[in-house]
Amino acid sequence: LSPSSSCKTSERKSRGGKAETWSRGAAKEKTLECGQIVWGLAFSAWPAAEDGDTDPACAMGLPCLVLATGLNDGQIKVWEVQTGHLLFSLLGHQDVVRDLSFAPNGSPILVSASRDKTLRVWDLSRDGRQVQVLSGHVQWVYCCSISPDCSMLCSAAGEKSALLWSMRSYTLIRKLEGHQSSVVSCDFSPDSALLVTASYDACVIMWDPYTGEQLRTLRHVPLYSVLDSSSEIHTSSLRSVCFSPEGLYLATVADDRLLRIWALELRSPVAFAPMTNGLCCMYFPHGGFIATGTRDGHVQFWTAPRVLSSLKHLCRKALRTFLTTYQVLALPIPRKLKEFLTYRTF
Repeated sequence: LSPSSSCKTSERKSRGGKAETWSRGAAKEKTLECGQIVWGLAFSAWPAAEDGDTDPACAMGLPCLVLATGLNDGQIKVWEVQTGHLLFSLLGHQDVVRDLSFAPNGSPILVSASRDKTLRVWDLSRDGRQVQVLSGHVQWVYCCSISPDCSMLCSAAGEKSALLWSMRSYTLIRKLEGHQSSVVSCDFSPDSALLVTASYDACVIMWDPYTGEQLRTLRHVPLYSVLDSSSEIHTSSLRSVCFSPEGLYLATVADDRLLRIWALELRSPVAFAPMTNGLCCMYFPHGGFIATGTRDGHVQFWTAPRVLSSLKHLCRKALRTFLTTYQVLALPIPRKLKEFLTYRTF
């Protein structure tokens, strides 16, 4: 992993120790000056420009890359990444906006989770209008994630369990119990077949959201080899987890000052990099880059491993995009094929 170039609003050479040696050249760090601690991030492709739109990034009718940032004062700032232009400041939350999730179906719907114990739904096509407030949590809401098929919403609010909601009726589907401490982050796989949750217990649990079954646990242990011998070893309490766009990698940010990349079928990280004050992470929609938010009020961009998906995985992903676990299990196919399609062959 290495810091990568990004936004035009502020650029500076990477500095400092091992992070620079890993950058393989004169990579630059792009920075959006948010003015507040950044707690949540979400990417979305902005709709193509209308006729007469003068935004230079959309002048050719191409989608603009949009990044929503959840801030310490309850604001949500929505940016056009290529130019660093601020599109919206969304007001309504009364406390820290801890997480953000765009509807994956291409609609400009944004869901936010806050320490004010609510989730809120915003429509950016209607000038950022707030269209729904979801109440019911009794603790700070740490995270929210909409499934790619837009049928489910997962949220966690400082409790040992995560809640799975219907996006159609906003009713509770099930409570996911298995962590030993507060769940602070969650994300769905691109085909909606998997859900991962990260907790202060230093573990990531991989779930089948349709059945509630735990499929795998990834445990974060200190990687002493990448830390200076004089450094204080921090605990590995997790802050954030996210899937890569093709669904074969996970990224995690922990309090031990490391950004980790995990391969879906391995139990140890395949890449890692030192970073300080990390709070959240999110993959670029087309892969290859990860954005991380920090306590310092910066968004940093990192290069990440790229992979060519196997034909088997592409077929599984295509099928699971429209088949639930129960529908797969009902198919007249061999048991081993069912296990592969339901991610039970780890």
